[in-house]
Amino acid sequence: MTPSAASRPSSARALRRRPQLSDDVAVHVRNLIMSGGVRPGDYIRLDETAAELGVSVTPVREALLTLRGEGLVELVPHRGYVVAPLSRDDVNDLFWLQGRIAEELAIRATALVDDDALAELGAMNEQLRRAVELGDADRIEELEFGFHRILNRLAGARKLSWFLLNATRYTLVHFYSSDLDWGHEAVASHTRLLSALAARDTVAVATETRAHFEDGAKRLVRHLETVGIWD
Repeated sequence: MTPSAASRPSSARALRRRPQLSDDVAVHVRNLIMSGGVRPGDYIRLDETAAELGVSVTPVREALLTLRGEGLVELVPHRGYVVAPLSRDDVNDLFWLQGRIAEELAIRATALVDDDALAELGAMNEQLRRAVELGDADRIEELEFGFHRILNRLAGARKLSWFLLNATRYTLVHFYSSDLDWGHEAVASHTRLLSALAARDTVAVATETRAHFEDGAKRLVRHLETVGIWD
């Protein structure tokens, strides 16, 4: 007989929960680093981070191991984890990678998009427009992600979509969704992209997709300059 979840050892239940918890911690610290909340050379203290997030030290340690693998933090023997150097080129490279993958997916989707998909994308962009006017950041994030997810699924390239999803871990969704100017530009960009998709104009689709990510890179670099991360 299979034991119920309640009767299983608590350590087993904790083990199943831990990966998700460490992922959440990794998202938090990754966002801190990419937004300039902590700077290259700053130490990420296990106990302080655990207390701030209301978790034990274990998921924080696991999260920092993940971020070390991503090159965002480095381990200094006997001292702990320190934020790794982050240059303007690093930021631009991250967005370049995202843009190139998204561009290829959009080009592939151009040949497969139909009237129903265009109508769905158009309706979602109109919802995004209203969310931007209301300043509803959570809804903006949901709709922006949903719009591009539909387009990426149309491409039928699961591996490329997976790589793009992993690359966008470094995108600060709250940073963009709270920027009214970015919201209006996102709606305008989607509108231009929809026109290019309807015309089956792969050159315009590629150009618009690439420009979307170039704009994101410029905004983040400008923000990091403003907070003085490279001073």
